[in-house]
Amino acid sequence: MTAATVAVVHDWLDTWGGGENVLAEILRAYPSADLFTLVDFLPDALRPLIGGKRARSTFLQHVPGARRHFRMLLPLFPRAIESLDVTAYDFVISSSHAVAKSVRTTPAQLHVCYCHPPVRYAWDLRDEYLRPRGFATGLQGLLAIRILDRLRLWD
Repeated sequence: MTAATVAVVHDWLDTWGGGENVLAEILRAYPSADLFTLVDFLPDALRPLIGGKRARSTFLQHVPGARRHFRMLLPLFPRAIESLDVTAYDFVISSSHAVAKSVRTTPAQLHVCYCHPPVRYAWDLRDEYLRPRGFATGLQGLLAIRILDRLRLWD
């Protein structure tokens, strides 16, 4: 009997928080799993917490300025996560508060998601996110609201 191949998909890696604590535990349980994410800008000092792994990332990783401003690429997140190819794996585990849960799998694959609280800035905390960033009114506000509405429908 051969061992199942495992892919772990996480939203993004740039800082350490609660979601990354969950990711670290998943990777401890599946140390041979391959890691996938939208972008991987995790500082080298934190990399041992995920077993030294580097994630396979999406095209967002290579957008100029993405290291500092990848969150501004939010409208592209759904397309980016759907572009990850995990079809070679038997078992896919996603750790998601945003888009990782929507990685494309096949009917032959088992996909289990550890779903953190949802995309709060698209759902119940929209004003709390938009107002301090100057996106509550005007043309920028209308654009931000439209983007978040589309993200919520996709979610």
